Amino acid sequence: MGFREGSPTSISPLLLRNILTSIFLYADDSFLCLAKKYKSLELLRHLLITSFLFFLRLLPSLFPSRLIPHHRDEKETQSSHPLNYPQNDAAHVPPTCSGDSSIARALSQLLSIANDIPVSSRKYEVVRSLADRIIDENNREGFGALRDVNRTVLSAAFGRTLAQLEAAVLNERAGEESGGGGGRIGGFEFGRLNRVVKAVRSFGAGKVREGANRSGGGSGGGSAEKLAAELLWLAQKLAGCGFVEEAVRKWAAASNLAWLAVSGEPRLQGSLVKLSAFMFKQAKDMKLDNEADEEEEKQEVKQIKMQMLLSWLPLLCRASNGTDAPVLSIGERAELERVLEETIEKLEEEEQQEKVLTLWLHHFTYCPSSDWPNLHASYARWCDASRKLLLHQ
Repeated sequence: MGFREGSPTSISPLLLRNILTSIFLYADDSFLCLAKKYKSLELLRHLLITSFLFFLRLLPSLFPSRLIPHHRDEKETQSSHPLNYPQNDAAHVPPTCSGDSSIARALSQLLSIANDIPVSSRKYEVVRSLADRIIDENNREGFGALRDVNRTVLSAAFGRTLAQLEAAVLNERAGEESGGGGGRIGGFEFGRLNRVVKAVRSFGAGKVREGANRSGGGSGGGSAEKLAAELLWLAQKLAGCGFVEEAVRKWAAASNLAWLAVSGEPRLQGSLVKLSAFMFKQAKDMKLDNEADEEEEKQEVKQIKMQMLLSWLPLLCRASNGTDAPVLSIGERAELERVLEETIEKLEEEEQQEKVLTLWLHHFTYCPSSDWPNLHASYARWCDASRKLLLHQ
């Protein structure tokens, strides 16, 4: 299980997209002022924004092998390395395919229902409590087969909910962008333009939704904020069962969602900041449960952490203040800063540290409303190390 060769350079499209997005947002602020003064520029601004969003939505499909980690075939791994289930004095559970067992299907159904019904429904807490009970009892029994049920079903539910969340954010974004009406500027009819723009936007959004549908996500699942809260719950359950690496790997690869979140709704941003903080803390001492040798596993963990930093660090810089109060407490902020510094320090390669710290500095300085995360110490250490490296060449 691992990334393809040359993976250190595979992060470049993601870094480029984050930097271009920030520059575009900064430039759009100035252009917006001009557009308010000169109505004829509103059409040009509308076209530029639509073209830019369309390009960014297609970017993952242009570099599929660069943005998505490649893993071994799970069926091949399972067949070549069968699980050894522990014995129990009271009873013995024979080896079975966890995905085909009744208890696995029951848990999967409960988690799927929890995705679909609204939080306001009186049945929502009933479904969540039933799922909680099954997960906790499976974990408490101590059998390998039952633990494998938790791992398989929770991991699948996390991936499905993640895809649903991205689709929900895209739907909300499309609704906001298409809210403008028609009109005329200089004899040009905006109604026709809007129809063309909507068609282009729908095509771009469809490319992303295709990926969600292929992974079992679909476009349902309720509000984005609800799905984000359920992702945090699923991640906590995976961590409680000892399989948090399943969630961390998927979260690190969710670069599309990370980009959308930077300009998302403030309450959703707050939920995603909390989830990102949890993921960074869990990834700090993460170890992968695979058959790779120690050095290969170490490199894969580094790449996962690198992906997570490049994807989610911009959101931490821009959304940590929340709406009414900071999303994280002072203690939580200080703890996460230490985790981020340690994670960056362990990247070891000077070039990788440069990519992360350059991205942090850009978003940190261009966001006047937030002064967190404060990674000045990491930046100073990197500058000092770079200076020494140059002198020793």
